[in-house]
Amino acid sequence: MYSFYMTPNNLLQKAKKEKWAIGHFNVSDANQLKAIVAAAQNMRAPVFIGASEGERNFFGLKQLVALVKIYREEAQLPIFLNADHTKSYEGCVKAIDAGFDMIHFDGSALSFEENVAIAKKVVSYAKEKNPDISVEGELGYLQGKSEVQEYVEVKKEDFTKPEEAKKFVEETGVDRLAIVFGNFHGIASKQEEHLDFGVLKKVAQVVPEVFLVLHGGSGIKDEEVEEAIRGGIVKAHFNTELRVAYINGIKKALEENPKEMTPYKIFPVGMDAMQKLVEGKIKIFASENQAL
Repeated sequence: MYSFYMTPNNLLQKAKKEKWAIGHFNVSDANQLKAIVAAAQNMRAPVFIGASEGERNFFGLKQLVALVKIYREEAQLPIFLNADHTKSYEGCVKAIDAGFDMIHFDGSALSFEENVAIAKKVVSYAKEKNPDISVEGELGYLQGKSEVQEYVEVKKEDFTKPEEAKKFVEETGVDRLAIVFGNFHGIASKQEEHLDFGVLKKVAQVVPEVFLVLHGGSGIKDEEVEEAIRGGIVKAHFNTELRVAYINGIKKALEENPKEMTPYKIFPVGMDAMQKLVEGKIKIFASENQAL
């Protein structure tokens, strides 16, 4: 049974030791959250719920924290909430104060020095507020957007540099590190997304003390995600694929029943599609039955 004394870092450490990963799934509304929790319950799997700045501004910080807490208690599963891609110190503070379990400071667009300085401040504030909060930094620049695009330019110079990763972790004290090694945000309809496992191996070797994170999981082939997990990834992010499944399901419901005006009869089609997708990802991560 899930222990309420478990922390995100305890869970990540278990996954790292046993070579599996926890899925990080973003939500924009309560229907999506419900679908992800249903998948976690069916698979008896731990999950991380993610919300970017735009997503949580729409949802409501305190509202999202409260709902995740309720689901965690009712489901008796390790379900933790992450403030995804937070671009400022102030934004991180708001999420920490609201009760988020995990914080992701994304300073990837800043200079290395600025990124380090702010990440260090975030870690300090978070750990003073609650030592169990897990803090993530990001190094390298992730191209693309959380949508379907035709093509995303992947540049080697954007990839995470092992020597910088080592310095970043040492100077900031982050628990998790999001890295760039061929991944990008969103789905490219006219391009295959391929990971550079040589970069992953080098980064994993120089920062063995942190938990490595894969962002932009949508569009990456299952076998490459599995290889990334074997190479040290313990947290894998998916958003765009979920949005596509959810919206396409709703569109299908409306097309088949154009006169239907009852929301609770329309949304479940999208929710079911999203749930099935999440269950499939959980199998790929080998996190099924890891919440027992």
